[in-house]
Amino acid sequence: MSTFKLTPQLMRAIIMDHYENPRCRKTPEDLENYRKINMNSSGCVDDIWVYLKVENEIVEEVYWEGEACAISTASTSIMCEMMQGKNIDDALYIIDEYKKMIDEQDYNESVLGEALVFMNTSKQPARIKCATLGWDGLLDLLKELEEDE
Repeated sequence: MSTFKLTPQLMRAIIMDHYENPRCRKTPEDLENYRKINMNSSGCVDDIWVYLKVENEIVEEVYWEGEACAISTASTSIMCEMMQGKNIDDALYIIDEYKKMIDEQDYNESVLGEALVFMNTSKQPARIKCATLGWDGLLDLLKELEEDE
C-alpha cells in the first residue's frame, strides 16, 4: 500500500468495500476446533464474535460474526484477511503495530497493508474502540492460546 499515496478518497473506498462486502464473516461449522471470544462496545452497536483456529503455531483461520458499525466491520474484515497463514509471533507483531498506529506512536507501516486506512482514527476518539474491537479480540485469543501451552 505504501508504494502509492493513500488518499482520503481511497481510504474511504477501502473501508466501504470491507463494510459492504465483509471478508471472513461467518460462524465456523466446526466450532469445537476454534477459540472464540465475544467483543462488544457500550458506545456503539458493535457486538461480535471472533473465531480463531491455530495449527502448528500458524493462524489457519480467523472469522467473525455479529452486528458491527462500518468502522468495526471494515477493521475486523481487514484484520481477518491479514492474519490468515501468519505464524503467531507475526500476528502478535502486526497487532502491536496496528495499535501503535491507532495510538499515534511510531509504527512499521510495511506490515499493515489495508489496515493503514485507519491511520487517522485517533482524530476521532469515539471510533478508536470500533477500529480496535476485532483486533483486541484476536489479541486476547492469541494470549489465551499462549497461556494454555
